[in-house]
Amino acid sequence: MVQELLIALVAVLSCGLVYAMAAARVVKQYERGVVLRLGRLHDAVRPPGFTMIVPGIDRLRKVNMQIVTMPVPAQDGITRDNVTVRVDAVIYFKVVDPASAVIQVEDYRFAVSQMAQTSLRSIIGKSDLDDLLSDREKLNQGLELMIDSPAVGWGVQIDRVEIKDVSLPETMKRSMARQAEADRERRARVINADAELQASKKLAQAAQQMSTQPAALQLRLLQTVVAVAAEKNSTLVLPFPVELLRFLERAQQGQQPQEPATVDPAAEADQAGASTVDPSAAVGPPVAGTPVVDPTVTAQTFTDQPLPDPPLTDAVPEPDGVPEFEPEAVPDFEPEQPSRRPRRGHFTHH
Repeated sequence: MVQELLIALVAVLSCGLVYAMAAARVVKQYERGVVLRLGRLHDAVRPPGFTMIVPGIDRLRKVNMQIVTMPVPAQDGITRDNVTVRVDAVIYFKVVDPASAVIQVEDYRFAVSQMAQTSLRSIIGKSDLDDLLSDREKLNQGLELMIDSPAVGWGVQIDRVEIKDVSLPETMKRSMARQAEADRERRARVINADAELQASKKLAQAAQQMSTQPAALQLRLLQTVVAVAAEKNSTLVLPFPVELLRFLERAQQGQQPQEPATVDPAAEADQAGASTVDPSAAVGPPVAGTPVVDPTVTAQTFTDQPLPDPPLTDAVPEPDGVPEFEPEAVPDFEPEQPSRRPRRGHFTHH
């Protein structure tokens, strides 16, 4: 009898141990347990720690309460300004209601992923390319609102959505690169032109200041020579400036006053005598075709008007030893008129 009681006690203890092992559950700190008893939701959500369920009657579903990082696959779309882009994103969410996440949706992770993809396509079609590239914060907020609206009923809270990358076609990249380069070139030219304008104003002021002091130009020239000669890697050829000679000449004239020029009366008389011609030097009548020059004129300049004819002499003294001829024996002739052609060049009669 005692032996049978001991066997029954051992059997009961074994059954209790098996039941305890089948009913015992452990819920981790970052999880919550949802119990379905006979297919119906149990009121209480099991907290973290050790818990017991009815084996064969209750089913425990553990829900992760941590923030989930889910990448959104890249989506191809056309922007509002008709540019084909490829955009991918990342979404951060967590479960705030374990019972709704188990009851309201079959797989809340898959549902959130599909909703993120469709919302990303929609936000691409409503935005311009410039907004996708520069104003991403606004697009992130709009994408978060589009995903969070249906996710609230699933017991899921969307913490943050970020657009990760925007891929453009190669032709669009080259066009944007040319546009950026042209804009940079324009700004560089404007800055250079502004610098030239300011430099020209300063140079004009410097030139005006140097014009009052001629020595300043020479000092500036010497400073430039000193600056170039400091390199010691080139040959410097410096022509002697004419301005420096004029400056030295003016400085010397300022130190030594000029003396009045004196004229020698005898030398002036000799010069005047050398320039006059004796009228008696002309012997004999003029030859036909030979130009006649006034003996009182030392030099004649070129003129377009013909010179006046000289007076003809009737009696010319004959040389000694020549017999006289009778006037009747000499044939009558008229002297030829001198040429009316304009005189060219200078003529001097000695």
